Amino acid sequence: MLRFLLYKIGQWIVNFLPLQVAYAFARCLSDLQYAVSFVDRRNVRANICKILNQDKVDEKLVRDVFRNFGRYLVEFFRMVKDVDDSFIAKKVKCEGLDHMKEVLARGKGAIVVTAHIGNWELGGNVMRKLGFPVLAVALPHKHNLVNDLFNQQREKCGISVVSPQNAVRKFLEKLKENESVALVADRDFGTHGVVMNFLGYPTLLPKGPAVLSIKTGAGIIPSFFLYNEDGGYTLSFYPPVYPPVVGDQIVSDDVLKTTISRYITVVEEKIRRFPGQWLMFREFWIK
Repeated sequence: MLRFLLYKIGQWIVNFLPLQVAYAFARCLSDLQYAVSFVDRRNVRANICKILNQDKVDEKLVRDVFRNFGRYLVEFFRMVKDVDDSFIAKKVKCEGLDHMKEVLARGKGAIVVTAHIGNWELGGNVMRKLGFPVLAVALPHKHNLVNDLFNQQREKCGISVVSPQNAVRKFLEKLKENESVALVADRDFGTHGVVMNFLGYPTLLPKGPAVLSIKTGAGIIPSFFLYNEDGGYTLSFYPPVYPPVVGDQIVSDDVLKTTISRYITVVEEKIRRFPGQWLMFREFWIK
């Protein structure tokens, strides 16, 4: 209940304040979290050290992760009022839209893969307004009230989400209708992933995007919504990964890992380039 109240109060405050003041408010809270959250700070620092293959990193990068998470929450709670055609025209640079059009022109739908980097929620909203609505899977929060609060906010923006339990059926329906589905590809926090090297270390990666692609023939589009230094954003779509033809629809481990490796390298490149925007606060790799 306390976490729900904090989020609810925060939602009200950032919508009441002017945007720049809301950003400043979130920055102060983020710096406070950085100061008092020893475990989160340690995990973020360890993750960035591995990403950059360094024993020590500039502490500014660690603080940036906390501050970018605060900015992410401000923008998530303000999406309904802030994101319109004018916002996109003034603030968003789009790259690679032809890649999305290419995949959808094949008539088998598109599987958009991204990561916990930048503001993937805001990116989904912008995609919808550009004519590419996506159905995304949302991991349920352990507190039901918080989970409902976030899903209600997504629904107000026209973003469709589905729980992991119903995801496969809904995704197959959307792809059959030549629509788009979205999945994060940088970590499987359950037990059904596949162990692969990611950023140089073994971890459990989601196999859902690759399996869906192989089973349906839909192309996989790596896509990211990242912060620019000027305060704007870049929505980027990368060249699609098309699935191999598999006889009898039997997906071997080798075929699965080969397909995953073809798009996960793009995810790795983005995280290495923008480690301060990778919002990962937990221990990540397999020990």
